[in-house]
Amino acid sequence: MIPIENVSSSTTAATGSRNAADAASSADRFLTLLVAQLENQDPLNPMDNAQVTSQMAQISTVSGIEKLNDTMQAMNASTLQSQTLQGAAMVGRNVLMQGSRLSMTDDGQTQGVFELAGSASSVKVEILSAAGGVIDTVDLGPLDPGRHEFDWSAKTGGVAGESFRIAAKAGAANVPATTLVRDRVDAVVTGADTLTLELRRFGSVPFDQIRIVN
Repeated sequence: MIPIENVSSSTTAATGSRNAADAASSADRFLTLLVAQLENQDPLNPMDNAQVTSQMAQISTVSGIEKLNDTMQAMNASTLQSQTLQGAAMVGRNVLMQGSRLSMTDDGQTQGVFELAGSASSVKVEILSAAGGVIDTVDLGPLDPGRHEFDWSAKTGGVAGESFRIAAKAGAANVPATTLVRDRVDAVVTGADTLTLELRRFGSVPFDQIRIVN
């Protein structure tokens, strides 16, 4: 069973009905006040057309805002349901998000992933201990733009908080690089207006932080 929690379309429908009723009630109150003003106005000094038009504009504005709020709430609910279905399809799959921690592959190799913003004539990976010190360097040579993976053969069988950083250059210029981490999705949890993925190593992560699904 796919572990999706707290999805309730009936709640959304009930909320929409209440909002629609509130909007109708507000409009009725405005109309009642306007009619009362017209009935009790001084015949020798009646309300001019500008005043009536202003009152009608207020009714239209309030009603329009409330209808817009209803529409936005319905759109948010639809988007959340769509994201929930997408998230459910990711259970058991590997995902990539921004981060610098090393991870283990299924065959026990220590691996890192990164993206280069441009071509680089020289790319070096610095392996960092949990305390932040450089414990090894991996020379990857020249690389094209895009996503790249590397194995750190010096460490197999598990990681203990090691991370990495990228030093990429095109001649003397630095090439921007984004480090990524890989993890597996174990569950999907929905809230009032959020979708969260439960990852095996990194715990709860918002859906919008996921960059790539493998």
